[in-house]
Amino acid sequence: MAAGGWGRVLSRFLVFGVLLAVLAGIGALYLRGDLNRFICDGACPARYATAPEGVQTLAGSRIMPDEPTDAPIASNALKQAVSGPLADEALGPHVGFAAVDARDGTPLAGGDETGFVPASTTKVLTAYGALKTLGPDDRFATRVVRDDSTLTLVGGGDPYLTRDRPAESDPVRPASLETLADRVAREVGAGEFALQYDASLFGGPAVSPDWEESYVPGVVSPIVSLWADQGLRDGVRSLDPAAEAANDFAALLGERGVTVSTVAAGEASATASDVALVRSAPVATIAAELLATSDNEASEVMLRHIAVERGEEPSFAGGVSALGSVLDESAISTGGLELYDGSGLSRGNRISPTTLVQTLVAAGRDRATTATLSGLPVGGFDGTVRNRFAQAADALGWVRAKTGTLTGVHSLAGIATIDGGRPIAFAVMADDTEALNPLETQAALDAVAGAVAGCAC
Repeated sequence: MAAGGWGRVLSRFLVFGVLLAVLAGIGALYLRGDLNRFICDGACPARYATAPEGVQTLAGSRIMPDEPTDAPIASNALKQAVSGPLADEALGPHVGFAAVDARDGTPLAGGDETGFVPASTTKVLTAYGALKTLGPDDRFATRVVRDDSTLTLVGGGDPYLTRDRPAESDPVRPASLETLADRVAREVGAGEFALQYDASLFGGPAVSPDWEESYVPGVVSPIVSLWADQGLRDGVRSLDPAAEAANDFAALLGERGVTVSTVAAGEASATASDVALVRSAPVATIAAELLATSDNEASEVMLRHIAVERGEEPSFAGGVSALGSVLDESAISTGGLELYDGSGLSRGNRISPTTLVQTLVAAGRDRATTATLSGLPVGGFDGTVRNRFAQAADALGWVRAKTGTLTGVHSLAGIATIDGGRPIAFAVMADDTEALNPLETQAALDAVAGAVAGCAC
């Protein structure tokens, strides 16, 4: 290794006082848990404020120096560092790249404003839009109301509502039909009731016409405002998750002495009185989870909540219209932007690398939206990048990134931190790789991220 490279490694050890390397089957030290002040500013969702289980972290999860340097980032050095990896033939003939100083948005390299098929990097926009529109602390209520002898289960669009009571330690899934049944039984006592289920919060088609037919129920459930376990049962997705949730709820009520005579779809009456409710996790926790795990269902639910809050039809079309308005109002470039969903399953979606990096910068500027960054999984350690960067060691623990993958499409967008705690927002996108080896394309993307993280800038 060149002298400059050794100097960079030694300076990292001196700054953080820990060893970054126990790889090759032994594990690894965790140095980039939450990007401290820049990403979380003390407001990280609980699940993401600490290192993944079994991974060591610095005291107090503080992985940036108390006073990060405000030194500029050398643009020419970064351009030189990424030039080789971006030219890799494994990325195919259509490659986009953008990198900016994540502290202030200063352009550093690339700056492509051409729209690329983004795949799941679309979720970066959706998470940001939900946080910006709803706020990080908003929660969604699943309610039961009563009108004489009729109970109505009203879906509030909780993407992580479960059938059975989750573990108390699970901050993502705090609400369950089982808990709701307990509360209803305490309020109404023994008796016989008709049960309605109301999933009218969302409108439009539950399945996008822009998705491949095989996606439902193979890849994603129909998007509705009432379900349990996202419509999954024993690994199989329901084609009518609202009805299934209602039948589950009826069974749970029966176990508690509340007899349900009939179960049918219907809207709650205006005269119905509240009986009980359960609340979802905060939006910040939901946004972080959907990014870390690339959750398609949760992304589409949150897209509809953006539309509801902004007074648009809570559908695919209304959601993307509302999200586009949020980006415009945030002064984020929407050149080349074309959206048909909030998850990235649509191959008709187009997002530019510039839009992605500007969204990441905007997220870091507003305390309300920082979960967009803290939710990005840590390279080599968790989420969808747990098994990435094996051949790009500079990125291990120093990059948080959202992946995007469809057949012939590969993208990566996130934050790389270089010496002095200086964060670089980057996005690299390749959407003409169908004839190439996908593992080689993925490794080439990782090399670009490694070059950003390893830049002596």
